[in-house]
Amino acid sequence: MMTMDVSKEGSAKSGPNSSGGGGGGGGGGGNPGPQECAGCCKPITERYLLKALDLFWHEDCLKCGCCDCRLGEVGSTLYTKANLILCKRDYLRLFGNTGYCAACSKVIPAFEMVMRARSNVYHLECFACQQCNHRFCVGDRFYLCENKILCEYDYEERLVFASMAYNPPALSHLKRQTATLPPWSISKNSRKLHYFSPQYRHI
Repeated sequence: MMTMDVSKEGSAKSGPNSSGGGGGGGGGGGNPGPQECAGCCKPITERYLLKALDLFWHEDCLKCGCCDCRLGEVGSTLYTKANLILCKRDYLRLFGNTGYCAACSKVIPAFEMVMRARSNVYHLECFACQQCNHRFCVGDRFYLCENKILCEYDYEERLVFASMAYNPPALSHLKRQTATLPPWSISKNSRKLHYFSPQYRHI
């Protein structure tokens, strides 16, 4: 992956009287001709041009290879990978990641739907009781205990063992942390699937 800055510069097009002048005619040193666009290979005669990847571009020719947005308008940085020129959003969508799954510890690609519990992120298929592997359905209660997701049965079992051992610190540490999965919803501003609850709301 390569990250490059996009800069906007004045075009070096020739002025109307650049061919030189009157009687003494000598020394040519006129303005250089217009730069050639790396996108369309045509001269850049507009007032402004873009410089990126050590090349010159028409403002309309430097576009994201995915969404076709004009890169000079969406920021000052572009990304290149796999012979593609990309805007930041599409680079992260295609090659970025959401983080590591709190259950399996594997990377979660940025385009994949996820579940969240507090600051933890999970693959959808990994969002299950980490004691018995019970998959949660909408309406099920789950508990976040010692950074592990537990079903109601396994959580209550831990409470019973802690009370049998009469370990007050353990009992206080196993303080009830529960939420009920409401119907799923997709945030309008996100491509990820979130289950929202008051305790585990993700912003």
